[in-house]
Amino acid sequence: MTTPRPLRCAIIGSGPAGWTAAIYAARGLLNPVVFTGPQTGGQLTITTDVENYPGFSEVIQGPWLMDQMRAQAEHMGTEVISDIVTKADLSRRPFLLETDSGLQYLAETVIISTGAQAKWLGLDSEKTYQGFGVSACATCDGFFYRNKVVAVVGGGNTAVEEALFLTKFAAKVYLIHRRDSVRSEKILAERMLAEPKIEPIWDTAIDEVLGETNEYGGLGVTGVRLKNVLTGDKRELPLDGVFIAIGHAPSSQLFQGQLETNSGGYLKVEPGTPKTAIKGVFAAGDVTDDVYRQAVTAAGMGCMAALEAVRLLAEEDHHKQDEKIGVW
Repeated sequence: MTTPRPLRCAIIGSGPAGWTAAIYAARGLLNPVVFTGPQTGGQLTITTDVENYPGFSEVIQGPWLMDQMRAQAEHMGTEVISDIVTKADLSRRPFLLETDSGLQYLAETVIISTGAQAKWLGLDSEKTYQGFGVSACATCDGFFYRNKVVAVVGGGNTAVEEALFLTKFAAKVYLIHRRDSVRSEKILAERMLAEPKIEPIWDTAIDEVLGETNEYGGLGVTGVRLKNVLTGDKRELPLDGVFIAIGHAPSSQLFQGQLETNSGGYLKVEPGTPKTAIKGVFAAGDVTDDVYRQAVTAAGMGCMAALEAVRLLAEEDHHKQDEKIGVW
């Protein structure tokens, strides 16, 4: 095992939060290192059209946006390591990190931006059409279904909220749920049942996502095959889009037992800050945000985390300098 390499700022994860943190940490002369993780760019790499990121008058592509953020971070002086952090000892500073390649690093500060992953149904056809009619974010993609027919899969608060949100755009919204009633808050359930655009389909699961290749060679959803979980009967339902709303899973497993999480596994931070309970460890983006889960909010939290890291290290550097010259 080689001697651990010292770092001033290690950023774990490479989505909007990670790249933004890197930009600000580099501006603060921390020489940040980004460990990209298993999916460079995070969830935006499987998002095609992005219309709600500020600064662009036209629709942009999620992978392109992540490429631009990475390029800016590298231009500012960020080092990018295409590796996965597999171990993190946060019991003392500097924090010991070990990667999948076997290398070790000692980081004075750590910014955790490992994100979250939408829970999927696990169908091959679902994966085929992800970003081409299958989505896990109504607030991200709902606008593209103006006057179209869509379905939301799920029965919790998220599913009902997304179904209600989609009524602003879609002509018809089906709510597909395996049970005979939703598990959401009562007030949300009442709003959904009173909404004429929403039609619940109970005791039903999606057996397959149906689609086709258009004349330009692109993929597109045309419907779903439904299966009644009680009778086993199957039928096809024509649709333009499917929104999977069965929850998200934060990528926080690496820090279990070291950092406090809420019931959903999201890392806890001091309200209004990216600070965890461990000095020098910050969390930003979807790994700590179970409410908004937007690229722009993740980027903002990445900025906050980097500024906190810069401030902490500056204070410690000044204190060390004062001790060196005998100022008390």
